[in-house]
Amino acid sequence: MTLQLSRPIAFIDLETTGINIASDRIVEIAIIKIYPNNTKQEKHKLINPQIPIPKSSSDIHGITDDKVEKAPSFKEVANELKQFIDNSDLSGYNSNRFDIPLLMEEFLRAGIVIDMSNRHLLDVQTIFHMMEKRTLEAAYKFYCEKDLTDAHSAQADVMATWEILQAQLKRYENLGNTVETVLKFTGEEKYVDFARRFVMDNDVEVFNFGKHKGRSVSEVLKAEPQYYDWMMRGEFPLHTKQKLTEIFNRTLLKK
Repeated sequence: MTLQLSRPIAFIDLETTGINIASDRIVEIAIIKIYPNNTKQEKHKLINPQIPIPKSSSDIHGITDDKVEKAPSFKEVANELKQFIDNSDLSGYNSNRFDIPLLMEEFLRAGIVIDMSNRHLLDVQTIFHMMEKRTLEAAYKFYCEKDLTDAHSAQADVMATWEILQAQLKRYENLGNTVETVLKFTGEEKYVDFARRFVMDNDVEVFNFGKHKGRSVSEVLKAEPQYYDWMMRGEFPLHTKQKLTEIFNRTLLKK
């Protein structure tokens, strides 16, 4: 079974300075854009993160400060990347919890807002973990019967992710063959911000962490407006703060 697309889907893989969405930066990005007619376009860029790359991260992906010294900053390529993924659903491996949140954070730092309201976000890792509970290398071996060489190279990882999804569709008929049917199967929760500090519960934004977990964000802000100030000063991702401000402003208007 092959994936039937009503619009393009862009598979994204990042290599970064670390795993903190709020403070780490992209050093490499690879994107494969698959069109409904099954043609594809690829884009690959090294990015100068404008901060030192820790040795612990370089040991994983092999990208060091000297390799990106002459590479463009994210801000310099942000518009090009935005245009490339425009009108596309987004996918990747662990992309909903890492690659997409960090990518959107970089766009916000560059002053670019990406409209995510009508996009599907399909995380191939979610299917794999529900079915087999393994790593990307193991998933590639299991589904595609091939060894993943150059693991932790963005180009190799993003191509492997696209191949894995195709193999999953053939193996699991109950996934269907559209982005919508796959997402219905995985049943991922409705979240408000990419870091999942807020999620939807019966069409209401609620906290997903801390002492207010499970409580309405709006109701907490009404009772404790200082909590808004605490979060805005804290080390939360820009996207989380953006959504918090939207809820806060909406709450004020209701008073």
